[in-house]
Amino acid sequence: AGDGDCGHTHARAARAIQDWVRARPPPAAPAQLLSTLADLLLEKMGGSSGVLYGLFLTAAARPLLDGNDLPKWADAMDAGIEAMQRYGGAAPGDRTMLDSLCAAAQALRALRSPGANLLQVLATSVQSAEAAAEATRHMVAGAGRASYISSAQLLQPDPGAVAVAAVLRAVLEGLQS
Repeated sequence: AGDGDCGHTHARAARAIQDWVRARPPPAAPAQLLSTLADLLLEKMGGSSGVLYGLFLTAAARPLLDGNDLPKWADAMDAGIEAMQRYGGAAPGDRTMLDSLCAAAQALRALRSPGANLLQVLATSVQSAEAAAEATRHMVAGAGRASYISSAQLLQPDPGAVAVAAVLRAVLEGLQS
């Protein structure tokens, strides 16, 4: 799909996060946690994905400086996506990680409703991200490396969109356990 290194890049990020967590407890404050993860991914992940995740997490941390209630997490997701779009130049429908992120963000907006159940909303968000990742299989690439490849050769879902859905699933499973 034009992203032959996507798996390696995400594996490098996962190993860096594992090493970091083993070496010290993560910050308790959500904004600090996201900012620290942004720095870690910018340094260790590499590739355009590392930069995009770094941008996303840095922007997502800002709304959490004022608190971390459930609506703030929806705000954080929206802020991260907005930064990715502004600096990365892609949009939903371009067959990128944004397709999964935007689908997840749409579902996460339910966190702004009084009495929202975090795990239920997050489960819906993960399902939306997974469906959006699968839907990239049939999209014409409008951005990213896949945009340089003939659409006839793009037979698999976008690797970045699949990776985002997998990360969100891991977050959900971590919170459930």
